[in-house]
Amino acid sequence: MADVRETRTTRTVPELISDLTREITTLFRKEAQLVRSEMSDKVTQIEAGAGELVAGAICLLAALIVLLQALVIGLTNLGLGAGWSALIVGGVVALIGAILVMRGSSNIKPSHLTPDRTAHQLKRDAEFVREQVR
Repeated sequence: MADVRETRTTRTVPELISDLTREITTLFRKEAQLVRSEMSDKVTQIEAGAGELVAGAICLLAALIVLLQALVIGLTNLGLGAGWSALIVGGVVALIGAILVMRGSSNIKPSHLTPDRTAHQLKRDAEFVREQVR
């Protein structure tokens, strides 16, 4: 009795479409997991950065107040009136503060917090899928 084995090297079009659909679904499911993971990393990064910013700002504020008081006293000792000394120092510090606030707010815009790696990977996956469908 001969061993009859049916070897199948070709697959039908419906099988290929079914496999492609399954693979695409799996791919997009994994990409969604990647997006969630990357966004979680970004949120953790923002939380840690915010905590450090607050602690650093408190320390710097205390130091700045002492240094500004010393500057006002120094300008007063140079012969400038106490009122004018305080006004000059306050104006310069306000200008520096305004510049820092504008720069800082532009750095935390939502466009800077997008998951760039995942977006790039999704584009590559879409191109791959288009090539496979052809």
